[in-house]
Amino acid sequence: MNNEIVLQHLDQGLLTITMNRPDRRNALNPDMTLGLVAAARRAAEDHEVRAVLLKGAGGTFCVGGDVKSMAEGRAPLPFEAKKTNLRRGMEVSRILHEMQKPVVAQVDGAAAGAGLSIALACDLRVASASVKITTAFAKVGLSGDYGGTYFLTQMLGSARARELYLMSPVLTAQEALALGLVTKVVPDAEVEAAAHELAMSLAQGPSITLGYIKKNINNAEHMSLEACFDAEAMHHSRSGETADHKEAAKAFVEKRKPVFQNH
Repeated sequence: MNNEIVLQHLDQGLLTITMNRPDRRNALNPDMTLGLVAAARRAAEDHEVRAVLLKGAGGTFCVGGDVKSMAEGRAPLPFEAKKTNLRRGMEVSRILHEMQKPVVAQVDGAAAGAGLSIALACDLRVASASVKITTAFAKVGLSGDYGGTYFLTQMLGSARARELYLMSPVLTAQEALALGLVTKVVPDAEVEAAAHELAMSLAQGPSITLGYIKKNINNAEHMSLEACFDAEAMHHSRSGETADHKEAAKAFVEKRKPVFQNH
């Protein structure tokens, strides 16, 4: 399932997806974007996968598009072909955001441009203390891709999204935490362990229920109140029928930790 630029490793229900161009700070090139879409699809569709950890090799998450190769200029493609290729790569963000499995991003080094957009598509972000976070697009004369304007507007509201896109400040981990852009900040030396521990705890959780929680919150982004309520009632009732719910209730009464089996 690996291409060497996007690594996949499945362990106890946790699929770790690693962007692996450390020499270019995991800048996106065509091989990486296609590899990320394939890995995200596999995560969404493979029943063995219960949660996802997305990270970058070599201490950097992803600095976004490869500006150096943009400057060198590629073989000219018709506008429509460029748009189709870009949209195909952007699917990684949509799949990570919509799939009914929790996704954790390990955000260290830098998350910029499309790299930040992909991190925002994940459910939770564990940041290293020294990480630098920026939209970056305006500074290179681009309007932004990979869903960043959608996710930032949903998360922070349009006023803050405008500020972060139009002015493109470089945020520290603490500034990002204060805004609610990252879930938690840990010392650099601990980010790998902390992100893995969080993602693995989700992989060992009541997976059907976690999927419905994510679905409910995604529904709230675009559905009417009544439709959201109808879906909540359906999902809650379905979760109540799972063996995992019955085990959790039993464990609660017995004052012990539940052991979830994903059914």
